[in-house]
Amino acid sequence: QVQVVESGGGSVQAGGSLRLSCSASGITDSHYCLAWFREAPGKEREGVAGIDQDGIITYAAPAKGRFTISADNAKNMVYLEMNNLKIEDSGTYYCAAEEALCTYCSGGYSCYWGQGTQVTVSS
Repeated sequence: QVQVVESGGGSVQAGGSLRLSCSASGITDSHYCLAWFREAPGKEREGVAGIDQDGIITYAAPAKGRFTISADNAKNMVYLEMNNLKIEDSGTYYCAAEEALCTYCSGGYSCYWGQGTQVTVSS
């Protein structure tokens, strides 16, 4: 059974940085993607960044230039380094393990979600 657990959220002032961590266990598919999403109050959940089993990375618009995704395959961990945070980056950040490909869980493949971690950016 796939289990996904996020950590590292918190409160930070605008311009600051946070590093989110995600532990993913139980993945049996040799092809998979670990991705970060976020959901702001009143808005739909959106993809932020993804990394596949070969280290191929994709960034969605919200992440480009300020966020960096990385993975430690030996530890089944994926990280999201967020710099120069803005108030609009606030929300619940989720990690998901997607089987087969990185489609931000929109391609019909099985997706396993964590419980989310809160990020609050204040002025």
